[in-house]
Amino acid sequence: MEADIQFMQAALAEARAAATAGEVPIGAVLVHDGKILALSGNRTIRDCDPTAHAEIVALREAARFLGNYRLADTTLYVTIEPCSMCAGAIIQARVPRLVYGADDPKGGGVRSCFEILSHPHLNHHVEVTSSVLAADCAAIIQSFFAKRRE
Repeated sequence: MEADIQFMQAALAEARAAATAGEVPIGAVLVHDGKILALSGNRTIRDCDPTAHAEIVALREAARFLGNYRLADTTLYVTIEPCSMCAGAIIQARVPRLVYGADDPKGGGVRSCFEILSHPHLNHHVEVTSSVLAADCAAIIQSFFAKRRE
């Protein structure tokens, strides 16, 4: 649990950086053997790319770094429950473990709206740990949207 908190704090730092850049503040960190392979915040606006969610960017960077599109023996840390697109990418990359902070009741693809990672017809299943630093993860995104509504 101590390592989960440490890596989630790194994901929160990426989320804060994304917020500073005007992006929706979501951060992701991909870890292998206790070391960070890739980290990112959302970059959809910066990259003019609707698929540049923090999770997707981190998965792409890690795959390039490892020279393999299969990311076995990794753990993905994300501040907010991944959407359905990102959950699908996690399956395609064969990430064995996901740790996320806050649930996303309006778009979560893990358990809130959809249960993609545990669908019985898939040939890959992901161990999921949720609610790691959930209050901090929820606060950063809630604060971001509250400021936009002002």
